[in-house]
Amino acid sequence: MMSTKLILVALFVISMLIMSFRFDRKKKILFFGDSITEMGMQSGGYIKRVDSLIYNSGLQDQYETIGAGIGGNKVTDLYLRLEEDVLVKNPDIVVIYIGVNDVWHKMGSGTGTDYDKFGKFYKAIVRKLQQANIKVILATPAVIGEKTDFSNQQDGDLNQYSNWIRSFAAQNSLPLVDLRKLFLDYNLANNPNNAEKGILTVDRVHLNARGNEIVAEAFWKSIQSIK
Repeated sequence: MMSTKLILVALFVISMLIMSFRFDRKKKILFFGDSITEMGMQSGGYIKRVDSLIYNSGLQDQYETIGAGIGGNKVTDLYLRLEEDVLVKNPDIVVIYIGVNDVWHKMGSGTGTDYDKFGKFYKAIVRKLQQANIKVILATPAVIGEKTDFSNQQDGDLNQYSNWIRSFAAQNSLPLVDLRKLFLDYNLANNPNNAEKGILTVDRVHLNARGNEIVAEAFWKSIQSIK
């Protein structure tokens, strides 16, 4: 029969091997969202810019990024594809960047997401991720139009949904990247002609080069804060 001493030595060796594997493996960062995230994987997109920030920080051996964005997606779509597109990939951190289509599609096609339904599905996504021991970063939807006088047609709804995400993040002590505020502040300082696009977006919603840069820098800052 193996002695107690040998058993303890064997357990110590096994534990060290497990710890070595855990600390040597790259952290997987998965960006979960709609067409903005889908385009983030293109050259110059915000996810590719995060990759550059990782490389420039000398941390390419510690992090890898995964894009999981699909055009037209709303929070309900994210919930339905959570298992196949997120959980099976075993990410360490998931950045949830959703909400634009939930608001935008209300007016264009009548297929947006009601406010109460948005919150229920959002909570369900976060709970499932947390149950899988995945850390979560939340983000507010940035803009649907860049006018600075709050005359963009869907500013009211976008502010309401953003406020829900802010409140949910605060109540659950979750990291928040407040893109809505970042974009509004930037436009107030850099959009003197009250243009509806062209400052941080190409079409009122999807990001131009500067928009991608701001999003990447904000997400990377939040990612680095997670231990």
